[in-house]
Amino acid sequence: MSGLFLIVFIIVVIQRLVELAVAKRNERWMLGQGAVEVGSTHYKWMVLMHTAFFVSLLVEVLIFNRPLPAFWGILLAIFLLMQVLRVWCLSSLGKFWNTKILILPGANVQKKGPYRWIRHPNYVIVTTELLVLPLLFNAYVTAGLFFILNLWMLSVRIPAEERALRELTDYNEVF
Repeated sequence: MSGLFLIVFIIVVIQRLVELAVAKRNERWMLGQGAVEVGSTHYKWMVLMHTAFFVSLLVEVLIFNRPLPAFWGILLAIFLLMQVLRVWCLSSLGKFWNTKILILPGANVQKKGPYRWIRHPNYVIVTTELLVLPLLFNAYVTAGLFFILNLWMLSVRIPAEERALRELTDYNEVF
């Protein structure tokens, strides 16, 4: 296992744990403002999927110990760009950002930052990360499996989120 893998893996896991803490803080604020949660039945599966992704990535890299691909620098650059875009998404939504689908009835939908151009930029970023991170370390099984699982998760999550936003906010007027 390469030192690069350990560094990237540890940083990403820490980043995700910090994001969960931010999400929890935002959740408390949103619920205090009267937010409602939508899609709670699939949330536990999403958490399990993302946790399993990191376990799968670690195990595949440990077992096969493949060398970095020739184009690893490009993959690392794409991954680092996704981290910048990820922070931009989170900061654009501010207290409204969460890992759960929490909707504040009557709220004005945020259409700033990357949300000016695309409805769900964070999902595009996560999908890219779930492909690029394993490919960076030649973890092909993890890349393929979690790309498919993520598409399935998003096929459930995005419609639930869109439906709630249309019903409870000014989403239709903004988008």
